[in-house]
Amino acid sequence: MSANTERYENAVARYFEAWNAGEEGLAKAVAAAWAADGSYTDPLADVSGHEGIAAVITAAHAQFPGFAFRPVGTVDGHHHTARFAWELVSEADGSAPVAGFDVITLDADGRIRTVLGFLDRVPAGA
Repeated sequence: MSANTERYENAVARYFEAWNAGEEGLAKAVAAAWAADGSYTDPLADVSGHEGIAAVITAAHAQFPGFAFRPVGTVDGHHHTARFAWELVSEADGSAPVAGFDVITLDADGRIRTVLGFLDRVPAGA
């Protein structure tokens, strides 16, 4: 594994830690994953800063209680940019009603500067 591959995989691991953090650990997990001026944009949200990102994560868990975000496949990256797929999985029955694909850019410290998220599968009415 190259140093760059490890850098991308570590950043994505911290990203999932933030998305799956409980309420008490959320602020710390977001700060570990994102740069202070980091942003998150998908079809449903466009926020920047740790508080905005944490609010989006909290809202997702409020809409899908008992679900966790899981990576799908491998992380692919080059030049400070990486992409990866994910699913939102029910901890009760393993169903995954939501799936997507994210592209992130990293700062020199390996923290996320930007997330551009795409939703590939969304349940009706969500």
